[in-house]
Amino acid sequence: MDHSASNNNASASETDLASCQQKIGYQFQNEQLLLDALRHASGVSHRLASNERMEFLGDAILGFVVCEQLYALYPDFLEGELTRIKSVVVSRDTCARICTRIGLDQYLLLGKGMAADPAIPRSVVAATLEALIAAIYIDGGLEPARAFILRHTATEIRQTAAGAVGDNYKSLLQQFAQREHGVTPMYRLLEEKGPDHNKCFKISAQVAEQRFPAAWGRSKKESEQRAAHNAISLLMGEAAPHPEEDSNACP
Repeated sequence: MDHSASNNNASASETDLASCQQKIGYQFQNEQLLLDALRHASGVSHRLASNERMEFLGDAILGFVVCEQLYALYPDFLEGELTRIKSVVVSRDTCARICTRIGLDQYLLLGKGMAADPAIPRSVVAATLEALIAAIYIDGGLEPARAFILRHTATEIRQTAAGAVGDNYKSLLQQFAQREHGVTPMYRLLEEKGPDHNKCFKISAQVAEQRFPAAWGRSKKESEQRAAHNAISLLMGEAAPHPEEDSNACP
């Protein structure tokens, strides 16, 4: 589907809709709901006609289904661990990745200006997935929405729970910062000590105007990970695991 052509006609052909539904793996009883989920605010005269309300509902359904699944799959995990996994699985990056993997981004109904840009913002792509979840829920109820979500998040849940993604605290902090504030975290070098061949570094993480407790490490990479770990822990209501003055972190 050509983004601009679809938008100019304010509708999509039956062929486009059939192709889209085949990729989604769900057949709509009311195809207008699918069109509504694909319609970005840039392509409508009033934002109430866009997919933003559906995005709001879909975000809640996605969070509920993922939480329900995590609760069932990992009975030995504490609340903080479950929260950490959920934050990755429902993040903007994950939603955008799933949307692109499905091929849903090819069917977006965009305004002329945005359609002319080959690089569609990831936030727009991610929001479309959430809107689609809402559309499936409205059209068929919770069960098909749950099936769709679990089919496309199973890998992310498994990998994150296994630590493949979840232990990368910088990645987690970046996802939080982009989702909640639309910014990228900053890392500030506050202090360094030791000889050139064996230095250690004290670095703090900052999101928007909030600076989190610094952490020491034997490399800048390690210090940034520890600083991000401090930030993530505080955001989840837990104590910072890496003290700002940590005698064990440096020679």
